[in-house]
Amino acid sequence: MQKQQTKPMPACGKTKKYFLGPVALEFVATKTGVWRSVRPDVNLDVCVFCGNCGKHCPADIVSVEKAKRSVSFDWDYCKGCGICANVCPKQCITMIPEEGVCKL
Repeated sequence: MQKQQTKPMPACGKTKKYFLGPVALEFVATKTGVWRSVRPDVNLDVCVFCGNCGKHCPADIVSVEKAKRSVSFDWDYCKGCGICANVCPKQCITMIPEEGVCKL
């Protein structure tokens, strides 16, 4: 059975319960980009940098900077799901085959 410790919370005067026991001190995300067989490609000439792609990305890996006119992806975690391409109002994101993918 885990031990329980109670600590006062000064901001609201209530107490908070903490369980003492084995806990993970560091969480490391697995780089899931290796699953990808297609990847998004953005046509920056058509893009209006609305940020829809970033808002709808389930992995939260799309960064849109309107001032710099750039859209970037964290390729270590992009799975190539295509949601960004589906929600783009200007249809400026296309899914292209990932190079080096073995075709069976």
